[in-house]
Amino acid sequence: MDPVTLVEIVGAAIGGVAVLGGGTWAILRGRGKKPSDDGAQSRGGTATATRERPAAPTWSDTLEPSSSASAPSGSTAVEDRPDAAADVETPTRPDAAEPTGAAVRPDAPALPEAPEGVEVPSPEQASQTPPLEEPEPAADRMVRLRDRLSRSGSIGRGVLGLLSRDVVDEDTWDEIEETLLLADLGPGPTDELMENLRRRMQVLGGSDPSAVREVLREELVALVDPAMDRRLAATSQTAEDGTVVPSAILMVGVNGTGKTTTVGKLARVLVAEGRTVVLGAADTFRAAAADQLATWGSRVGVRTVRSDKDGADPAAVAFDAVKEGIAEGVDVVIIDTAGRLQNKKGLMDELGKVRRVTEKALHGVGVREVLLVLDATTGQNGMQQARVFSEAVNVTGLVLTKLDGTAKGGIVVNVQRELGVPVKMVGLGEGMDDLAPFDAHGFVEALLGD
Repeated sequence: MDPVTLVEIVGAAIGGVAVLGGGTWAILRGRGKKPSDDGAQSRGGTATATRERPAAPTWSDTLEPSSSASAPSGSTAVEDRPDAAADVETPTRPDAAEPTGAAVRPDAPALPEAPEGVEVPSPEQASQTPPLEEPEPAADRMVRLRDRLSRSGSIGRGVLGLLSRDVVDEDTWDEIEETLLLADLGPGPTDELMENLRRRMQVLGGSDPSAVREVLREELVALVDPAMDRRLAATSQTAEDGTVVPSAILMVGVNGTGKTTTVGKLARVLVAEGRTVVLGAADTFRAAAADQLATWGSRVGVRTVRSDKDGADPAAVAFDAVKEGIAEGVDVVIIDTAGRLQNKKGLMDELGKVRRVTEKALHGVGVREVLLVLDATTGQNGMQQARVFSEAVNVTGLVLTKLDGTAKGGIVVNVQRELGVPVKMVGLGEGMDDLAPFDAHGFVEALLGD
């Protein structure tokens, strides 16, 4: 054999042995490596790397999965209102003309004409409904939220700047506490955050900006509590008597918080996610409220049940809206209520009556969601509103509107702690797509800024 060829063969063999040996050593070394060798350490230790946060929730993640229950074959028209509900004068159910955006059961019989006092869109009006637009993805909305919240750095960037000082002394901690309180975080959450930050900063033993930022991010996320159930009940269900009834969502709050606008935006999202909807204009005290809600309904192609008489009984309108939803076999009925001051006991009692009558129309099934709409800029006044409304109608979730550069951010933590219910949605502005599911991780990132 040629000597040169022999040398090449021996060289290749030696190289192969070296590669195999190196790979074996890497495998053995990897087996002995502890998982904690990479990335950030546990929340109680020193943060050394930024953890990848979960993806922002989509509307599909937020909405309760559609029910597989269907109406029994040969369902008949909804029965008349029982005598037990006679504490409120209720108009009979409006005409069941086919709406543009909600599916109607094919086996539902013809219903009587709408009585005087209840307005139902005519076929000509329904045919003029504009085509439904595709809502903006929820992730894009949270990008806008981060941009707007970055203008208000009182919790995030303000505290981060203080913690990143070369020397964090008692005067600095006093400044941090004042910053948190001014940001509407509340005394209890402020004390908890201060205690945890003190402990972790002592363990960290330095002012590395990236490590300090990660410590603050983890503690703020823990306060916002991403483990809270923020799903929205938006599917039909079966009552004990076998009747398939929709989920009823009651929208409550004081004047000017954006309840009616939020109802319209939520209806738009539900239709885009394949849910059928009926709106109930139970705000009968504000002259333009029913017209405003009907306009939102026409945009998304859903029926709005309303009374044409100012000052009509709101419980009666809520009752009719649920009856209409049952007749049409929809998934959700959203009831818009009048704004009311939390210190007016008579108005709060009336709100409780709206809920009771709604549940009677649902054949005894409870109202699935009572969403309290709060203006995020109202601070402690908003907290007082939340307490009173929760006592009157058992709030199940919160919608924070005007959550932009004018809001201080701490209200999210404070109101969740006070009521024990989650923030489920946030309003970002007046546009049709300015409503987003609340994302705890994205919210904290927005507070911290880039």
